[in-house]
Amino acid sequence: MNMKGGMQVSLFVLSGRLSSYWSSKKKMFIFRQPSSKMVAGALVSTFVEKTIDSLASRFVDYFRGRKLNKKLLSKIKVKLLAIDVLADDAELKQFRDARVRDWLFKAKDVVFEAEDLLADIDYELSKCQVEAESQPILNQVSNFFRPSSLSSFDKEIESRMEQILEDLDDLESRGGYLGLTRTSGVGVGSGSGSKVLEKLPSTSSVVESDIYGRDDDKKLILDWITSDTDEKLSILSIVGMGGLGKTTLAQLVYNDPRIVSKFDVKAWICVSEEFDVFNVSRAILDTITDSTDDGRELEIVQRRLKEKLADKKFLLVLDDVWNESRPKWEAVLNALVCGAQGSRILVTTRSEEVASAMRSKEHKLEQLQEDYCWQLFAKHAFRDDNLPRDPGCPVIGRKIVKKCKGLPLALKSMGSLLHNKPFAWEWESVFQSEIWELKDSGIVPALALSYHHLPLHLKTCFAYCALFPKDYEFHRECLIQLWMAENFLNCHQGSKSPEEVGQLYFNDLLSRSFFQQLSEYREVFVMHDLLNDLAKYVCGDSYFRLRVDQAKCTQKTTRHFSVSMITERYFDEFGTSCDTKKLRTFMPTSHWPWNCKMSIHELFSKLKFLRVLSLSHCLDIEELPDSVCNFKHLRSLDLSHTGIKKLPESTCSLYNLQILKLNSCESLKELPSNLHELTNLGVLSLSSCHYLTEVPNSIGDLKHLRSLDLSHTGIKKLPESTCSLYNLQILKLDDCRSLKELPSNLHKLANLGVLSLSSCHYLTEVPNSVGNLKHLRSLDLSSTHITKLPDSTCSLSNLQILKLNSCEYLKELPSNLHELTNLHRLEFVNTEIIKVPPHLGKLKNLQVSMSSFHVGKSSKFTIQQLGELNLVHKGLSFRELQNIENPSDALAADLKNKTRLVELEFEWNSHRNPDDSAKERDVIVIENLQPSKHLEKLSIRNYGGKQFPNWLSNNSLSNVVSLELRNCQSCQHLPSLGLLPFLKKLEISSLDGIVSIGADFHGNSSSSFPSLETLKFSSMKAWEKWECEAVRGAFPCLQYLDISKCPKLKGDLPEQLLPLKELEISECKQLEASAPRALVLDLKDTGKLQLQLDWASLEKLRMGGHSMKASLLEKSDTLKELNIYCCPKYEMFCDCEMSDNGFDSQKTFPLDFFPALRTLRLSGFRNLLMITQDQTHNHLEVLAFGKCPQLESLPGSMHMLLPSLKELVIKDCPRVESFPEGGLPSNLKKIELYKCSSGLIRCSSGLMASLKGALGDNPSLESLGIGKLDAESFPDEGLLPLSLINLSIYGFPNLKKLDYKGLCQLSSLKKLILDGCPNLQQLPEEGLPNSISNLWIINCPNLQQLPEEGLSNSISNLFIIACPNLEQRCQNPGGQDWPKIAHIPTVRCTSYFRDRRDACVIM
Repeated sequence: MNMKGGMQVSLFVLSGRLSSYWSSKKKMFIFRQPSSKMVAGALVSTFVEKTIDSLASRFVDYFRGRKLNKKLLSKIKVKLLAIDVLADDAELKQFRDARVRDWLFKAKDVVFEAEDLLADIDYELSKCQVEAESQPILNQVSNFFRPSSLSSFDKEIESRMEQILEDLDDLESRGGYLGLTRTSGVGVGSGSGSKVLEKLPSTSSVVESDIYGRDDDKKLILDWITSDTDEKLSILSIVGMGGLGKTTLAQLVYNDPRIVSKFDVKAWICVSEEFDVFNVSRAILDTITDSTDDGRELEIVQRRLKEKLADKKFLLVLDDVWNESRPKWEAVLNALVCGAQGSRILVTTRSEEVASAMRSKEHKLEQLQEDYCWQLFAKHAFRDDNLPRDPGCPVIGRKIVKKCKGLPLALKSMGSLLHNKPFAWEWESVFQSEIWELKDSGIVPALALSYHHLPLHLKTCFAYCALFPKDYEFHRECLIQLWMAENFLNCHQGSKSPEEVGQLYFNDLLSRSFFQQLSEYREVFVMHDLLNDLAKYVCGDSYFRLRVDQAKCTQKTTRHFSVSMITERYFDEFGTSCDTKKLRTFMPTSHWPWNCKMSIHELFSKLKFLRVLSLSHCLDIEELPDSVCNFKHLRSLDLSHTGIKKLPESTCSLYNLQILKLNSCESLKELPSNLHELTNLGVLSLSSCHYLTEVPNSIGDLKHLRSLDLSHTGIKKLPESTCSLYNLQILKLDDCRSLKELPSNLHKLANLGVLSLSSCHYLTEVPNSVGNLKHLRSLDLSSTHITKLPDSTCSLSNLQILKLNSCEYLKELPSNLHELTNLHRLEFVNTEIIKVPPHLGKLKNLQVSMSSFHVGKSSKFTIQQLGELNLVHKGLSFRELQNIENPSDALAADLKNKTRLVELEFEWNSHRNPDDSAKERDVIVIENLQPSKHLEKLSIRNYGGKQFPNWLSNNSLSNVVSLELRNCQSCQHLPSLGLLPFLKKLEISSLDGIVSIGADFHGNSSSSFPSLETLKFSSMKAWEKWECEAVRGAFPCLQYLDISKCPKLKGDLPEQLLPLKELEISECKQLEASAPRALVLDLKDTGKLQLQLDWASLEKLRMGGHSMKASLLEKSDTLKELNIYCCPKYEMFCDCEMSDNGFDSQKTFPLDFFPALRTLRLSGFRNLLMITQDQTHNHLEVLAFGKCPQLESLPGSMHMLLPSLKELVIKDCPRVESFPEGGLPSNLKKIELYKCSSGLIRCSSGLMASLKGALGDNPSLESLGIGKLDAESFPDEGLLPLSLINLSIYGFPNLKKLDYKGLCQLSSLKKLILDGCPNLQQLPEEGLPNSISNLWIINCPNLQQLPEEGLSNSISNLFIIACPNLEQRCQNPGGQDWPKIAHIPTVRCTSYFRDRRDACVIM
């Protein structure tokens, strides 16, 4: 907390609270204003004085009736004013005099003591209120006339006041000794500067898109990254002092489009001060997999990391590295050296020693040159103004720029500060400040000066961020709620809520560059390291971060405590490091699970003065002790991501509690019945409490509740009392999939501003009364099943945001939507809306996001009306373009000026047969639909014109990176696409008029397709020839070439095709050319293609088809994947006995010929008897056989010779009767057995019966799939390994029941799939294993019902597909079995797969 700002807040509130308390003792306090109404912000001294005077008389009146020292108040008043004015002078002098800084810390501590005093009074007043409300009125009257006596509480209050007065006396004396004087006015950070800025921050302050003076640095690093080198891994360190822009420069390079195609893997890791080998390794792994790895041992994490990076070219950025230990770095590097040649690591650091420890090249970043300094400073100081209002400002500004010493962060901060100071004398005051002389503190003077000039209320809020570790990412809403809980927000600003005031404060700090937004698309923010240092500096010991300050203990003056749990670990340091009993904040700042070795009761006993308590992600929390009620000052309680099952009733004695968060408490099933006693509760967040199915009716008594989040819960309905929450402003019900309707009296929520109902799938209509929510600003109905919006929606005069994305049953919008004059954002992406209101163009500030536009002949909304709309969604698909009768309508759509449309699809009806006039009209229409030059992705489908538009090849679309031309039957020539400089992906299909592709296609340029990486031709029925002789520099970047279903293509492929990453050719039976070299070959039915296999580089080979001719006559040390299927003319190895039948006669497969192989799949080898192997194969992970009728056995001694095997698949191999002697490899994770043993696996067959024994005593098998098994009951007891996590049972024609005894033993089972069991009639009545979370039941038509006891509470996902009897019984509402599954968060019952993704989930 900032000293000066916090002091003025506290002094005023202290005086007011004391007077209120003693007045209430005389008048019998019955009603109290909420605490937020009593908060004072950055007040001037005169206002403090007037406030104290106005309250003093009532205080004295009370003292006259008590044996209390009535002189205390007047003395405190005098001392408060004296300390207040001295603090103004101390604010400035603290930066150059350590004794003054100590004085300020002492003053702050006295203020904290005073605030604790008023907090006790505040709680006592609340207690009086509750007691008074529970008494009959006669008792209240009798209590009023009862003679007052001096209670023990009164005595304690008086004693504490005397101590505070003594401390204030001492502060005043020490202040005089230090030379602190009474300043004129009230300080830099007060007055006009204290006014909250209503203006939202400009984007230039938060989006680092225009950097000055770093072009040469960027080029140098880009050249290093993209250069060819013999080094397998190269490292470069950007070295420079803090604030120079090292991270920003690295971000510019990392996001440059020129390097996107150069690497298989890219990852950005923020390392920061603590360099732990395990944490850094896991952070890299998590980033490249885009998931959280659960490995807890360094060896496991690094092995997985090696697997992900093996033979892949990667770019890794390690930002903000401080580690100077070479052994630690080499331990991390151990997992990174397995990448492909050309991999790069870019490091940012302040230390040359770090670069030395990493043995990296070094690029030293220098300060900005003066001209660039001025440009950056002026950008923030003058912003949109061309010239400053005072002509003297630029002259002084250039002098200030020199003091910033070339640091971009300092320049930005100074510019933002001076933007709000229009006069030259103000700039001169900044230039003359003594703070520029600040030395030996580690604080950048320009930043200290910016802080000094902050309004007092912003100083307080900024300083609170000292709790955050460096590089900590925070959300706007969460920080504002912390400020609320600490009473930092001045809510005497008209009718604004605390959240609205907090928004203003946050935006003000953002505009002044104290915060930085990570991305314009994400509401996530950070503070620069140097600003983090500044916050810690001005807070001293009152703020303590355990990971940063771990070398010392907390002090008695410490009031705010945070701990960074970098990994899952036990938290036991608090008991030994804590030397304070008056902590106000206890908060973890990371999202790792953690354990607390201290008992929760012991922890609670230490922290009785808490305002903010977070135990988020603590694994030990299953219940709270009743002693939680002792936190009588608590305002914010966060128990999110814990295992808590219920809250004790005593929680509701926390009368000051304003914020209660229980997000993702998946064991929580109910709330306390006396929840209504939390009379000051303003925020209640219960998101992702999946088993919470109802909220108590008493919730309607929370009269001060402003935000209620019930998203992702299992609630079925909202109680009608919810609509009594008059002050409710935010109601979130997203993904409440059991919610079917909204309360009928929803309109009573008169102050509701945000209503979010996305993914409430059973919500089919919105009540007409929604139109009475006059203050509603945002309405989200995305992914609901509504069929229409009520016309009353157009009465929401304050509505600004309306989201209707993925509303698949919504066909049209209200015709008078244009009456929403404040609407500035309308979204209906991925909908079937074909009728849009005609007058939307009248809303000049409206931004429309739509993904498709259907051109209808009778539609009231024609294509030319698109020209009036500001389309902001990046992609738009035009359908049924043949319905445009007047081509000029297309021109009126004005796509050329829709600069935000970067993805376009033009589509005509595929079933039409256009005549000549229609073809001519198509040509004019598409010409008139010319996109803007910013277009990046374009698709043209079913176009009937004879020629493509001119804008496609005249350099009008120079930024296009992806282009698709499909089913344009009448076009006989391709445009000159080779001239598109940034085109990376080109797909051409079903252009039946194309016979030859030649020089025109390539553009007759010396460099054709300079950026193209992926090229696909398919279904080109007439294509015969591909000529490219005239173009020598074509396809320099091509990596992937796919040619399929081109039956007439013959001759040679272009010789310009350099070695590729992947070549796929299928069903091109006339193609006789030699295939270019590639790392990956995928060939099917290319009978005459000549293969020149380059074994030195080939990594993957997939081939098959009856017309294929292929020979593998050499060993390969590089081949990693081999997949051969149905290839009868295949020949294998020169030293094997071969007959003319080739593939069909192959009897053995010599695995030793491929020592690097990781995946081997063989299918359709009719005579294959065995796999031969003499040596240990350390790399093979996947081994699969299919349709090998003569295969008799698996490789012998598999458990020793294939130690890395993880997956084994055996399909249609009836002669494989058992697993080999010695068992299976110990690392085997997955087995799939299908249609073995003469067509059906018999449950008693050797293969199935020997499975458990083959796995040994400690099996690692996690996934088992069994198909075509001849059994009426399955599985037998003891048949399956206990380690199974996933079990798939499919294609069991005679299965009638599942054996409970065989299933219940599988205590680790998470996913069970039953598919294609036509005679299965019931599930075990005893139930399924309690560990199962995912249950799929597919194609089981005779399954009649679910068990009487229902399904386990552990199941979170249930899918019932193509099971007509069961589907009907499980319908919501009305299904007989619905009550058995209503508790399951995700239930899907359907007669078919909704889309292919469902099938993918099963696989």
